[in-house]
Amino acid sequence: MPQLTPGAHAAAPAQKPPPRLSDVHFKELYKKETYDAHTRDGWVLQITRYRPVPQAWSQPLLDEPIVLVPGWSQNRHAFTSGDFVKQLLAWGADCHILELRGHGKSSRALQLQRASHEGRSVPADFDFAWDLDSYLLEDLPAGIAAVKQRTGRAKVFYLGNSMGGMLGYGYAARHHDLAGLIAIGAPSDLGRGFPLLKLIAALGPVVVNPALDAATGAVNAVDALRFGTASLLRKTRVLTRAGDAIADPASQPLSLRYSHLPVDLFTQTMARVAHPLSLKAMHAVEPVLRRFGSLVNPGRVELDDLRWLLRQGGEKEPRAVMDQFARWITHDEMRCYRDGFDYKLGMRDLRAPLAVVYGAFDKLASEESTRTIFRSAKSEYLVRCRVDDNSHLEMTMGNDVDRICRVVFELVQWVKARA
Repeated sequence: MPQLTPGAHAAAPAQKPPPRLSDVHFKELYKKETYDAHTRDGWVLQITRYRPVPQAWSQPLLDEPIVLVPGWSQNRHAFTSGDFVKQLLAWGADCHILELRGHGKSSRALQLQRASHEGRSVPADFDFAWDLDSYLLEDLPAGIAAVKQRTGRAKVFYLGNSMGGMLGYGYAARHHDLAGLIAIGAPSDLGRGFPLLKLIAALGPVVVNPALDAATGAVNAVDALRFGTASLLRKTRVLTRAGDAIADPASQPLSLRYSHLPVDLFTQTMARVAHPLSLKAMHAVEPVLRRFGSLVNPGRVELDDLRWLLRQGGEKEPRAVMDQFARWITHDEMRCYRDGFDYKLGMRDLRAPLAVVYGAFDKLASEESTRTIFRSAKSEYLVRCRVDDNSHLEMTMGNDVDRICRVVFELVQWVKARA
């Protein structure tokens, strides 16, 4: 298959050659807007659109709509921390970042605000009760329908990172409104070739979950004892002040439970401690990281971009999502448990043009763990691209996004040439 390069189509002689990306200011490339997508089960999702501004140079992807879906516990900053969206905009792509329920602008705070304004209840799963099936059955159909309506297109391109790519496999197998699918760091056999992840998945439901439940129960019991003691002291009247000092009479006892994983707190802590010395330490143990797995290769990312992603890009992820991932890994399956849909069997019905990108340093999405989707899909255009020296996080914001974006470019150009 011939390789297409930027400017290979519709390059007018009068147009300037594309400048270096570093010489272009990001905000000169787009007009931004935010719009809603309403799910059937009551969530209001928000989509951030980076609409391309026509430039003096050739933009071969001008106004081609691409839906970008972040990964597990991530939001729009997964794509905007580095130059990923910037590169696509330089080629003219119309970028729509869909943030899944509870993430980024599709926050629980937004649901409270809208419900109050509209005089209705919040969604039934508001309190971190959603799972991967919610993303597949509710969020993706609503988001893609909203993008199609906004752009007036019958089909749009889908670009999913990590979990977003895995969900894309399922959506593309069930629907036929994708002009093409690009999956970045998205395994089709989660845990395959990664024994440590399989061990964690096996221990999670039987060890970690009960331990966290017990820990939160113990904290609640201690706090209830504190409030009970304060109440007894107040009844003596003589020791009222002592009771108030132990527990504020206007407050309530804690009622903690393990409903979600506070990934945002962890990433924000990592952002505070990340500095050049820590990256040098990671370089020193790079051979170990390559063998056992690491989420980031410090040699392929800028420190400022990484710190920004850690500070702004982490989100809370429900326990149910974690439990479903653990079940997938333990049983070597990918299923929607609500309706029985089998992602892996469904991949045989996937015919949208497909590109799968994985990092050579990535244990989560490796050559081995992306094999099933590559072998099963019936796409006429089918590409699998390995990016050397890349791990997981930097795939959409590191130093090699130009190469990864070129995979996107070539798929879109192939579709346009066939239209």
